[in-house]
Amino acid sequence: MCVGSDAFSRGLEMSDAPGWNSALQSSLLEARNRFVAKHPRSCELHSQARLVMPAGNTRSVLYYEPFPIAMDKGEGSTLWDIDGHEFVNLCGEYTAGLFGHSDTRIVDAVQQAIKRGLNLAAVSRAECELAKLICTRFPSIELVRFTNSGTEANLMALTAARAHTGRDTILAFRGGYHGGLLLFTPQGPSPVTIPFPFVLADFNDTDAASALIKQHGDRLAAVIVEPMLGSGGCIAAEIGFLTTLREATREVGALLIFDEVMTSRMSYGGLQKRLGITPDLTTLGKYMAGGMSFGAFGGQADVMSLFDGRLPHAGTFNNNVLSMAAGRVALGEIFTQTAAGELYDRGERLLTSLNNRLSKLGVLMHFSGLGSLATVHYRVPTIVRPYTPTAREDGLRELFFLDMLQAGFYLARRGMIALSLPVQQSDLDRFVDTVEEFAHNRRRLLGTVDASA
Repeated sequence: MCVGSDAFSRGLEMSDAPGWNSALQSSLLEARNRFVAKHPRSCELHSQARLVMPAGNTRSVLYYEPFPIAMDKGEGSTLWDIDGHEFVNLCGEYTAGLFGHSDTRIVDAVQQAIKRGLNLAAVSRAECELAKLICTRFPSIELVRFTNSGTEANLMALTAARAHTGRDTILAFRGGYHGGLLLFTPQGPSPVTIPFPFVLADFNDTDAASALIKQHGDRLAAVIVEPMLGSGGCIAAEIGFLTTLREATREVGALLIFDEVMTSRMSYGGLQKRLGITPDLTTLGKYMAGGMSFGAFGGQADVMSLFDGRLPHAGTFNNNVLSMAAGRVALGEIFTQTAAGELYDRGERLLTSLNNRLSKLGVLMHFSGLGSLATVHYRVPTIVRPYTPTAREDGLRELFFLDMLQAGFYLARRGMIALSLPVQQSDLDRFVDTVEEFAHNRRRLLGTVDASA
C-alpha cells in the first residue's frame, strides 16, 4: 500500500455536532478505504510525485485526501483515469473547460497554428480578431490587453486603477478569489496575497461597503468584486449591492472592477450584461482561449490607454499563437449568443432540479449558484456571503466528493460543479438522481431542516 494507515484518519477529527461525529468519521473512513482500493495506480503515482514536488503536485486545488486521482485522457465531457475508470466531468476545469476535452474546431485551430510555427515574437491577425470579439461582447470593454491567466489580468487591472487614479488602496471582499496571488479567505487575505494596501468588507453587505468607500475615498483606487463568488461558494451578489458599488465608486472617483474570470460565461457579454451593470474595468480568463492558457483585462479607453506607452505590460506568452488561434474560434464560432443563453438556462434547470429533490427530503443540503456554476452547502439556504465550514461540513464535503467519484462523477472536492457544452442531459439527469440517493442514504449525517431550528 502506498499510503500509511495514518493517512486515512488525518483530518477526521470533528469537534462540532458530537452526536454525529463517530458516524461521520466511520463513513469517511469507509469511503477513503474504498477509494484507495479502487485507485492503486493513482496512489503509486502520487507516492512518486511526492519525491519531486511538495505535496506531490504543482496546483494546490487539485490535491485532496488520501491522494488525487490522476487522469489519463478526456473526450467530450468524459474523463478516464490511469486505473481505467470513467467519469462524467462536472468539474469543468474549474470553469476553464467550457468546451470539453476534444472539440474538433478548437483542435483543428491549434493544429493549424502549430503548423504555421510557434513563438513568432510578433503580433498576429488572430490577436487583433480575438480582441475585437471581446470588445464587441462586453459592455465595459473599449480596449483590451491579454495575459496568461486570470491572476495576471487582475494584477494588471489593479495596477492600471492605481496608476489612473494616483491612489493606492483597494477595497476587496472577504471570501473573494481573484487568482493565486489575490486570495481572500472569510477571515482576510491569504499569506500568499500580494501586499497591496487592502481594505476588506463583507460580501453583500451594502451598507458596510458603502461606508468604507466613503471613508477611504480620497485614497481609494478601486473596488474589485466578483458578481458571483466562484471559489467562495457560488454565491451571487445582490443587485442592490452591485448597484451601490457602482454609484459609490463614481462618487469618490474610484474605479469599479468586475472580476468576470468565472462569470463571463453567464451570457454573451458576461454577468454584467445580464445584470445591466457596467464596471470601469473587467477581468477575464479561464475558458476564453478554448482551454489554452489565457487572461485578459479591459475597460474604458481613458484607463486602458495608459498602456499606450505610459505603463509597460510585458509577458512572453500574452499573445502566444495557440491561445490566440483557439480563442478566436472558441468565442467567434462556438460560444455564440445562442450557446451562452442555452447553457445558462440548462444550468438553471439543473440547479432547480437538485434543490427541489433535496427540499423534498428536508435535509440540510442545497446548491447555490447561477447558470452553469453551482456549489453544494450543508446548511440552511439562503447563503449571502462566504463562511468558514465547520469540521462537520468539511467532512460532508469530502464524503459527497468521494461518493460522487464512486458513482462516476468528477467534480471539485469543495463541491463545485461547472457545466461544459458537451455534457449530456442524460448524465445530468443521472447526477440529480445520484445526489438524491446520497441525501437519502446519508440523511442521518446531513441532518434535517427542522432539526436545525
